[in-house]
Amino acid sequence: MGHNFAYNFIAIEGNIGTGKTTLCHMLAQEFDCKLILEQFTDNPFLPYFYENPERYAFPVELFFMTERHKQLQESLAQQDLFKQLIFSDYIFVKTLLFARNNLNSEEFRLFQRLFNVLNATYPKPELLVYLHRPVETLLDNIKKRGRSYEQDVSASYLLQIQNAYFDYFKIEEDMPILIIDIGQQNFKKEDASFQLLLDLLSKKYTPGTHYISFSSTSTAR
Repeated sequence: MGHNFAYNFIAIEGNIGTGKTTLCHMLAQEFDCKLILEQFTDNPFLPYFYENPERYAFPVELFFMTERHKQLQESLAQQDLFKQLIFSDYIFVKTLLFARNNLNSEEFRLFQRLFNVLNATYPKPELLVYLHRPVETLLDNIKKRGRSYEQDVSASYLLQIQNAYFDYFKIEEDMPILIIDIGQQNFKKEDASFQLLLDLLSKKYTPGTHYISFSSTSTAR
């Protein structure tokens, strides 16, 4: 199926448990598009990190960064990059946001030097869509999906990640960012919400941050 989106390379982001990957799969079913999905389950350090964050933060973040870089480099190498519709469920700068939150100052300085080298090797998304949910809803979603290594994720940690994203949005001026407060909306069960999202993706946005809130009746306000 064709599309009327204003952009061809769109990243769907959000906190842990937001449902960004589920949404990307729905978009792939709806349209003939390419998906770039984060392979977080392949990180061998992740279960240890949730048990002992201070000890395992650096290897877990380093693994994520190298895997994301490899995947993006391979996925975005085609000559027809901006002729094909592409959805990704992460942006590479996510690597830096999580690392800043999880690493001590000396580790982060080293990590940032490595990040800056890798970050210059491929283009940014044309549009970044950030799905925002209340922390309480995120915790419910994490519990429901039942990944054992996520069950100890705390509300305070989710709030730190949320704040890291919003701090980044304040300084990102080159890319349009669409922040959508989706509350407890379920795109799989509520087609009106999904159609509203598609309408939002069809619009053109100026660089900088744009805010949309979904009400309980699936209308933007």
